[in-house]
Amino acid sequence: MEGQNMLVALNSWLGDVGSVVWGPFVLIPLLLGVGVILMVGLRFMPLRRMGPAFAVMWRGRKHHPDHKGELTPFRALMTSMAATVGTGNIVGVATAILMGGPGAVFWMWVTALFGMATKFCEATLAVKYREVTPDGKFVGGPMYYIKNGLGPNWKWMATLFAIFGVIASFGIGNMTQANAVTSNVVRVFEIYGWTLSPWIVALVLLVVSGVVLIGGIKRIGSVAGTLVPVMAIFYVIGGLVILILHIDQVPGAFAMIFDSAFTGHAAIGGFAGSTLAMAIRFGVARGLFSNEAGLGSAPIAHAAAIVKNPVKQGLLGMLDPFLDTIIVCSITALVILVSGQWTAEGISGAGVLTSKAFDTALPGGLGTWLVTIGLVLFAFSTILGWCVYGERCVIYLFGHKAALPFRIFFTLVVPVGALTELELVWNLADLFNGLMAIPNLIALLLLSPVVFKLAREFFANPEAEEE
Repeated sequence: MEGQNMLVALNSWLGDVGSVVWGPFVLIPLLLGVGVILMVGLRFMPLRRMGPAFAVMWRGRKHHPDHKGELTPFRALMTSMAATVGTGNIVGVATAILMGGPGAVFWMWVTALFGMATKFCEATLAVKYREVTPDGKFVGGPMYYIKNGLGPNWKWMATLFAIFGVIASFGIGNMTQANAVTSNVVRVFEIYGWTLSPWIVALVLLVVSGVVLIGGIKRIGSVAGTLVPVMAIFYVIGGLVILILHIDQVPGAFAMIFDSAFTGHAAIGGFAGSTLAMAIRFGVARGLFSNEAGLGSAPIAHAAAIVKNPVKQGLLGMLDPFLDTIIVCSITALVILVSGQWTAEGISGAGVLTSKAFDTALPGGLGTWLVTIGLVLFAFSTILGWCVYGERCVIYLFGHKAALPFRIFFTLVVPVGALTELELVWNLADLFNGLMAIPNLIALLLLSPVVFKLAREFFANPEAEEE
């Protein structure tokens, strides 16, 4: 009993600390503020260079034979997006609307636009300051651009980031995702009166994850390069079909988003109402949680790109928040709003809201299956991406020989997460995910002049974009 009380107390303490870290006085202003500073310093380049960035992404499906790295630029982006496009795109958006009202969606968009500048800088620095291990792995990310860019006096901060990254990888990137897959698949089977043991789902996850993860970053990149575009297109098309079927309500949904963004939203139906402060808080927080701009996770994947000029990978990095939040999250938000379910009585949670919204809008239970399949694929891809992040952090801390043991252990933890109650793990993951951002954001600010100089030189040379 005493041990149980200690766990309850620890869980409560972690929740309180996590609320402070992710609250309106620490990470929210820090993440958004750094994004604004970097966007201004880049002279709004990420917004002006969207077209060339997509062109670089298309050409990045192949790589120049003389350039060095492990993954094609496109696969490096897809590995990053594998971790970014996750349950936050389904559940996180619903949470933002339930707590902050429709106006929260607008602030998610604002966060994503400034997040493009942050991710441009992250990916650029990751390639510039990356290292090559004795066995040929191209490793990079905040721990390396802190060490190599800021110098030996900052190594303690690089080590802290790596420690936070390893812990977060087992929480937000492994156990919680596996649990989301299991609980949702079992729930859908129950809806149709079928019985499915969670152990079966856990075993399938173990096998499928192991086949991909043990193969390392090249196999993960290969799978992500196929899975991420397919799953995103599948989900977006499903959402667009719903919006087309309810096209008459779409203008009203946009009007509600913009109006509520600056006034809050009054109570209606089962919705308790929200203030302007709540719209901003939950929109920014859920937007940052969804696209991970500033957390320092994505540059770990971009560092493996087969690319010569760091700025070219930076252009791909800045597409991540746009595709994740402006496209995928917006589809979820608009479906929820046109369905009217966000004001319905008796909605018990964010996941239920999204499922009911899609199910109401599509006949014959197709909506439930669309959300479930989307969530399963998004969660599985997150497991793949975060394995890369955790492995690279372990390599920084213990050397390249620790990579394979880490991947094996990471794989074995998947079924544990699938079968375990995870409130404590969620709070741990939330806290350490947030703690990752602090050293990364400090490094981004201190190294921003380097990025600004690289960007100016790159865009001053028209031939650089074609290399």
